Amino acid sequence: MSPMCMYSAVEGLPNDWHYIHYTSRAIGGVGLIIQEATAVTPEGRISYADLGIWSDAHTEKYKAIVSTIRKYDCVPGIQLAHAGRKASCEVSWNKGWQIPEGPDSWQTVAPSPLPFHERDMIPHELTVAEIKEIVSAFRQAAQRALDAGYQLIEIHAAHGYLINEFYSPLSNQRTDAYGGSFDNRIRFLLEVIDAVNEVWPETLPLFVRISATDWMGTEGWDTEDSVALARILKTKGVDLVDCSTAANTRHATIPVGPDYQVPFADAVRNQAGIMSGAVGLITTAEQAEAILQEQKADLIFMGRALLRDPYFALHAATALGAEVSWHKQYERAKG
Repeated sequence: MSPMCMYSAVEGLPNDWHYIHYTSRAIGGVGLIIQEATAVTPEGRISYADLGIWSDAHTEKYKAIVSTIRKYDCVPGIQLAHAGRKASCEVSWNKGWQIPEGPDSWQTVAPSPLPFHERDMIPHELTVAEIKEIVSAFRQAAQRALDAGYQLIEIHAAHGYLINEFYSPLSNQRTDAYGGSFDNRIRFLLEVIDAVNEVWPETLPLFVRISATDWMGTEGWDTEDSVALARILKTKGVDLVDCSTAANTRHATIPVGPDYQVPFADAVRNQAGIMSGAVGLITTAEQAEAILQEQKADLIFMGRALLRDPYFALHAATALGAEVSWHKQYERAKG
């Protein structure tokens, strides 16, 4: 299950909605659940209703969700995130625009003082000291995730959020060690990975989600950059690259359709030699299975399909003729 924001938290804390939402997908046969973007600092939330993991109080709240996911034979993962210049927003069903002032607003931050949208506030350009503080926040969040019992971490480096803002030349105009060259622009991500690895066991998986292209040609980040980054991530102990795309600029032309992001997972897997995950408008069991059998990706991330049907995995097994166990309470409905 791909991480998908629920915008239902208060002060970053999960509640009954999250418990039921994630538990139902575990009962429904999903093999791995990656919890929605979970902010490493309060200012790193996309909205005031995002989940967070910046305090020990959050750790305690997640333990019940994690233990129940594991009880139903599913691996609990968590996506650690910082929204950068795309923070301080309304929830999606209230248009999702940035909130410029008031109790649900806060100053956004970014590598450079460039807003995502012309109506957005000018983000504060992070100093080197502030960058180091956010790196430390990722390390502390990873420790809390481990303490809560999560068995996998995904670092959110996609969709125009803070890490993506650093490595894309469209949003990074710095002239110091964190800007300019490819190596400088990926520096923040690599420092986050190193910090997470200080506390996260080698025996547990570490994923990184990237936007594999800005869909802006050579003007922005592209496939060649993603393959080069993936080769470096492999040396850093990253186990899989989750290949999404876009969302760092409003001006891209994106050819949205079934499997439209699969070529990026294919390139990362077969050119960089690291496992990759495919995501994006993968909606049927047959479609997902074909991607795996054609060796274009090692893992399929399902998103909206699992919002529509919490039991998609069980139905997919039937469609593909695979024998899987149903929980005993549901066995009489099998087939």
